[in-house]
Parts: sequence; C-alpha cells; structure tokens
Amino acid sequence: MLTTLSIKNYALISQLNVNFNSGFSIITGETGAGKSILLGALGLVLGKRADSSYLKNSENKCVIEAEFDIKDYKLESFFKKQDIDYEPLTIIRREILPSGKSRAFINDTPTTLNVLNTLSEKLVDVHSQHQTLVLSNTNFQFNIIDALASNEKRLASYKRGLVLYNSLKKELETLLASQEEATKQYDYNLHLYNELVDAKFTIDEQQKIEKELELLNNVELIKTNLTESLQILDNEELGLVNVTATLQSKLRQISAFSDDYNELFNRITSVEIELKDIVSEIENSNEEVVFNPSEIERLSERLQLIYDLLKKHNAESIADLLQIQEALSVKVDEVQNSSIAIAKKEKEIEKVEFDLNKLAAIISEKRKKTIPKFTKQLEAMLKELGMQNARFQFNLTTSTAFLANGKDELKLLFSANKGNNYGELKKIASGGELSRIMLSIKSILSKYTKLPTIIFDEIDTGVSGEISYKMGDIMKQMSENMQVISITHLPQIAAKGQHHYKVFKNEIEGSVTTQLKLLSDAERINEIAEILGGKDLSSSAIAHAKELLN
Repeated sequence: MLTTLSIKNYALISQLNVNFNSGFSIITGETGAGKSILLGALGLVLGKRADSSYLKNSENKCVIEAEFDIKDYKLESFFKKQDIDYEPLTIIRREILPSGKSRAFINDTPTTLNVLNTLSEKLVDVHSQHQTLVLSNTNFQFNIIDALASNEKRLASYKRGLVLYNSLKKELETLLASQEEATKQYDYNLHLYNELVDAKFTIDEQQKIEKELELLNNVELIKTNLTESLQILDNEELGLVNVTATLQSKLRQISAFSDDYNELFNRITSVEIELKDIVSEIENSNEEVVFNPSEIERLSERLQLIYDLLKKHNAESIADLLQIQEALSVKVDEVQNSSIAIAKKEKEIEKVEFDLNKLAAIISEKRKKTIPKFTKQLEAMLKELGMQNARFQFNLTTSTAFLANGKDELKLLFSANKGNNYGELKKIASGGELSRIMLSIKSILSKYTKLPTIIFDEIDTGVSGEISYKMGDIMKQMSENMQVISITHLPQIAAKGQHHYKVFKNEIEGSVTTQLKLLSDAERINEIAEILGGKDLSSSAIAHAKELLN
C-alpha cells in the first residue's frame, strides 16, 4: 500500500509531505484546488513521461518520492529479475531536471520507465472517470473473468507456450524459405560440387605437376647435358676420374714423407671417390630420363583442368577450391537434409500445438463456469446501486487460431432497461452507469484476488442521493482487503472514509501553493458541512454533516 508521498517543486506544489493509512481514505477539495495535481505527481512517480513544464521553479529540479509497503505482494522475484534490492518498504523516486531530462529510482537503484511502469501496475490502480471506457476493452474483460476463474497460472503457461509456438513457426518458415531458395540452385550447385569431387585434388598437386612437366618438356636438353657431363668425368684419357686417379698415384708415392703430403693424398682420394659416385648417379639419371609424350599429354590435361576450375571459381589455389567444395557440400546437404529438418520442426510444432489446445480448452471451460456466477453477482450489486434492470451477456466463441488469451473470442453485451435489446456497453451505458459498473467489478475482484492500492478519482460522477451512500459502502467494504483512496465531491461518500484529507490552495509570500492536510474530527465536520452548504456554515449543514459521519 501507499504509505507516504513527498512532492517538491511540482506545478503549484512547493513542498508537500503526506502519510497515508490502510483502509478507506477520502480526499476532498474545491474545484481547482489541486486534486488533479496530486494525481499528476503520483502518475509521474508511477512511470508517466515528464518534461520541464511540470516544474514550479524552472531553475530547480522536481523530486517526487513515494513509499510503498509491499511485504504482502510477493514481488521478490520481480526485484531479483530486475537486479534491484528488494525492501518490504520500497521507495520509488522520480527526478525532473530543469533541462527536461528525468531520472527514476527504485530503492536508490536507477531504473527505466518500462520497469517502473511494470512495477507500478502491481502497486497502484488509479481509476479516473474516463477509464470506465476500458470496460469495453476485450483484454480487460478477459482479465476480470480469468481472475475470478483462477486462470492466472494456466494463462501464464499458455502464453509461454504461445511464444514458443510462434518462435517454432517462424523457424519453420525460415527452413521452408531456405529450402525453396536452395532448391532453385540445387542442380547447379550439385554439378559444381561433383565436378570438384571428381577432380580429387590434393593441396600441393599443382606445384608437383608444373615441376614434372618442366622436366618432361626439357628431356632433350637434360639428356644432352648429362651425356656431356659423363664425357667430362669419365673420358678414358682426359676425363676427370682418370686425371684424378693419376694425381692420386703421384701423391701416394710421396705421402710417406710428410703428414702434409699424406693429407693431400687423402683429400684427392676422397675427391676420386666422390667423382666416381657422381658418375654413377649421372649414368642412372641419364637412363631414367626418357621422352614420354603420353605422360606429357596426361599431365598437361590435368594442369589445364586445375587452371580451368581456378578461373571458374575465381580461386587462387587448390586450397581455395577445396574450401569451395566444402561450402558446396553444405549447400547440397541443406537441400538433401532439409526435408528431415522440416519434418522434425513440424513434429515439434505439433507437440506444442497439442499442449496449447489442451490448455486453451481448460481455460475456456473455467471461463464458462465462472461467467454465470460473475454475471449474477454483478447484476445483483448493480441492482443495489439503482440499476435494477441491468443485464449482461458474456458470449464466448471458439476461434480456430491461437489468440493472446487462449482460443476464446469474447463479446460483452449490455442492457440497461427491461425489454431493451442488448448492445455494446460503451454505446448503451451512460457515464454514471459505467462508473457504477466499474466500481461493482472492482469490488467483486477484490474478493477473489489481491488488488493493489486503488484510487477512485471522482468515480461518483453522475450519481447522487441513495446511490452515493451505497457506493461509499462498497468502497468501504473493499478497503477491508486493500487500501482504497477516493477523490470525491459527494458528502455521502466522504463521510464513509476512515481518514479524510483536504486539498486546498494557500498563498505564501505572493506565491500560490497547493497543500494537502489530514483533517481532525472537528475539521472533518466543517469540511463535509461546506460540501453540503457552501463556505457559510449553517447549523443545519453542520448537523447534517455530523449525521452523515455517525
């Protein structure tokens, strides 16, 4: 419940601090005294957008702070989800800077207006006269019936399932679209893929073929040079091998005379051995070098295939071609395997769809059982409020589609007078009737669910006399389970309150400010007498006021 409200530098309010109590509180005041200003300030702290035009003094910031007792509201999980410290006495603060920028805090933690709006819906229900139009809103009507039918957990489960269902449907649409697009390119991609697979490339193949072709295309030159090299090395008279053998013989004869000569002998011996080894290798190479036109043709064709595919795929190497082959494999597999993926996704959707239908059927059945009971209660309460012939029809029909609140479509029809045909509520009911209907609905709801603090802003507009007494009784009964604050201009309702506040204007140092004061018993008698008979308090007005209060 709302425990305190502090307002600084807002509209006509310089500084205001007020404490609120549980039960039924009344706020009265002359027209223009500032009741709407109070609601406006509370609206800002509950998440309404703001700008610098709200500032009383444009050079200073506006600060509005409200404290709520939330220990019975079970909001710990909400605070944890938003990473905000939970406090049984939670303080919401809103600051509007002269620049027009605003900041919001929950328990001194900065927060966004979205979070603030979500929290405020769980704390305060501000009901003004124009909000009776929400009665014609289908979602509001569903909320009423589902609250009475205890459908809250079922609906939460249904909505989670609906989110999953819609997500799976989108995934299926994506798969189908991908399949359609991939199928268009499938034949071409399969041709390209098979072409690369059939080529059976290895990463260093191009370099090897180019080197081998270079050798085969120069066989004659290689063979000529190898043959001439053999002549130089192994000529019987002038060959290097024979010359080296002669030199070795000469050095052998003097090798015993000194270590230096022996070293020279050993070195030339090594040279002779190396030269003979070279001769052997050249002879072998010369035998292996053979002109092979068919091999040249085979390798040339292979190399040309590599060049053609490199150009075709705008690639620079076989490594690039192998990467392209892998990418084409994925595209081909997408089409070949998409039917499996689509079938799997369709099965998932079918399972979720079955569960949603089952939940929607249970929700609908609960609604059908609740509607007659609720209709009876509502009509009985309205009868007490002077609408003896008010009748309601809640028509539920089943949709083929999954809707936000299940598979039911709801149409609320209303008849105000006996014998009249039913019609839409907003077209038939007057403003006063809508106010009484809304009050009755809120009263019934308060018996079935934990409502937040409710503020009725002149919900009594359009009613008077005995009806207003009954409206006051209903609000007082509601206050047994929740905090109820009523801004009213009717003395019959004002007298029902347990706590009475007065809004008034006061001039301080030439500046008009709005004030809010908790009235004493004596002040309350005068306030109600003033509502009854004007500022000149007559003895009859005071007596009437006392009578109402008693």
